[in-house]
Amino acid sequence: MNSILSYETVSLDEREGALVILDQTKLPNEIITLHLTDIREIWRAIYTLQVRGAPAIGIAAGFGLYIAVKDIDTEDYGEFLRKFREAKDYLNSSRPTAVNLSWALTRMERVVTSNAGKTIPEIKELLHEECRAIKSEDIDMCRRIGEHGLTLIKDGAGILTHCNAGQLATSKYGTALAPIHLGRERGMNFRVYCDETRPLLQGARLSTFELMADGVDTTLICDNMASQVMKMGLIDAVFVGCDRVAANGDACNKIGTSGVAILAKYYGIPFYVLGPTSTIDMKNRTGSIIPIEQRPPEEVTEMWYSRRMAPEGVKVINPAFDVTDHELIAGIVTEKGIARPPYTESLREIMLP
Repeated sequence: MNSILSYETVSLDEREGALVILDQTKLPNEIITLHLTDIREIWRAIYTLQVRGAPAIGIAAGFGLYIAVKDIDTEDYGEFLRKFREAKDYLNSSRPTAVNLSWALTRMERVVTSNAGKTIPEIKELLHEECRAIKSEDIDMCRRIGEHGLTLIKDGAGILTHCNAGQLATSKYGTALAPIHLGRERGMNFRVYCDETRPLLQGARLSTFELMADGVDTTLICDNMASQVMKMGLIDAVFVGCDRVAANGDACNKIGTSGVAILAKYYGIPFYVLGPTSTIDMKNRTGSIIPIEQRPPEEVTEMWYSRRMAPEGVKVINPAFDVTDHELIAGIVTEKGIARPPYTESLREIMLP
């Protein structure tokens, strides 16, 4: 069997006009690729986490929007724009927290609105070029995040990560795992401890899978073991990804991340957030106004179990994300460099053209 790292997470099948994704709900036991041509299938794939990870969601949204509008049969710009925006708003409703989704869709919309004088076939081709550019830029972005992240760790370092922000969440390398994959290309070795990441187990199912495929010394721990592992002196740094970063440096990521940050602060371990500048939302002054997606209760009570593991009727709260306060973050690693406190200043400077 080919290594999981040899598969593309998200791609565009030009011949079939299909969005091609790895079905991440089946990993690590089955490697299945899906070819999606209908906008409702694409919406569902994003919502159900068949494709997941902020950058990968953005890429999928770009490809998906192009697929949804490429066959619109009209020469009228106004009608095309109306149908384009209907498709855009529909896809944007699939995941409210990850800003890369709306970022990619807005980027595609800008192509349409800034080329109103062109023919519809010309606009469609420009959309085709733009969605492909989103992916190619993502590969370069991840590599550069990896380069900057490597300056923060030494060969042999122990790193704790939460959720999956590796190649399975992007086009290549990943964000939080990019320094590790890039370091492996250069013969470096790290000890990586993966939180399982309840309730969807992205750490257990995905991060361990791709790290082991890259020959990384990988250890899986339950989420509630992080404190003990830190106390044992096994962790030199924490690397996590992000789905949205506010202007003050508050970082929204998979549920459980803020607890890891609090523990790292207590034990004096640097906690780093790694993500592209596309996840930085300067319109959000603080993380308190970032919308937090609420997921179905069945993910907590039934998923992964052969029989229901909680009593019928019990109330469940299942927020998909939490927000880590900027005071707990040692640095925010982007493709443009590492932002340090005070983030209101460093992020503003990084976001300059």
